[in-house]
Amino acid sequence: MKPVEGYCLIKPEDLSWRPSNMMRIPNADFLERTGSEMLGARLWRFPPRSANTLHKHVLAEEFYFVVQGTGRIRVGEETLTVPQHGGILVGPGQLRQVFNDTDAEVLWLIVGAPEAEFGPEGVIDLKKIYPVDPTQLPKELEGSEWPPK
Repeated sequence: MKPVEGYCLIKPEDLSWRPSNMMRIPNADFLERTGSEMLGARLWRFPPRSANTLHKHVLAEEFYFVVQGTGRIRVGEETLTVPQHGGILVGPGQLRQVFNDTDAEVLWLIVGAPEAEFGPEGVIDLKKIYPVDPTQLPKELEGSEWPPK
């Protein structure tokens, strides 16, 4: 991995929103267009009564920052509330899942070092990232149906 030389300015109009693969959460990847090999950063728009995947990382830390709204995240068996402009750093090995159990959209910025997860051949063992059903919802969303059909 090599660092980016100089700098890369990213403007809001440069962002492209897409739904995440498994849970259909809209997100925009800030750093994919920069060529960064060492850092990842995405904005995530959590609709009301939604959740991303329940997952962990083998080597990478992730920093979660609430840009707008009140954030909710489960780390292991603990549910945490993160106020607007607050953040949480989650270390490797910890199961985590961001979710929204409110009636308003919540905007998160999630920053990590995703390349640290890949082996020498650039392959990742998904069983290490998703050791349990990644689409299960936290107890706070009991009775909700997510992702949308």
